Amino acid sequence: MAESTMGLMNSIEILTDLAHRPVDAANNLPALSADQLNAHPGGHPNSIAWLLWHSGREVDVQLSDLTGDAQVWTKFRDRFALGEPGDAVGLGHTPEQAAGIKVDDQQLLVDYLEATLSALGRYVSELSETGLGEVIDENWTPPVTRGVRLASIIDDAAVHVGQAAYAAGALNHSH
Repeated sequence: MAESTMGLMNSIEILTDLAHRPVDAANNLPALSADQLNAHPGGHPNSIAWLLWHSGREVDVQLSDLTGDAQVWTKFRDRFALGEPGDAVGLGHTPEQAAGIKVDDQQLLVDYLEATLSALGRYVSELSETGLGEVIDENWTPPVTRGVRLASIIDDAAVHVGQAAYAAGALNHSH
């Protein structure tokens, strides 16, 4: 990767930096009890645990699709002990399915998210600017490039970690 001068950054450097931002936010969540992690504030189907789990899963599954490599989940699956529901991504989960994702260990959730986003950061750092412009999915109009897919993956993780932070703040202030 070319060294940036005078504060200039190329697209690869920007995406690599962005890939780590959701992890920073997840690491800054307050310490939460198992009950808080699995609570459903305001009756919302997605708990903080679900939001963090889903963030890692969506990064992991989409990155695996891009690289052809095994999902990071293979190293975490047994530790989560969610069974088959944990293998899903969470898109289209019914409220009952979302409620079935129960994780009592906040650090495990953060560790998984960090592992997936670190893998994403490594992948991005090895790409070229030309590689970012390559069309990888023609099922959309306009067709999706690698760069657009990467931005979408990172954005989704950031949004869901932000939702988890909001819910954690609300829970901490209500106790």
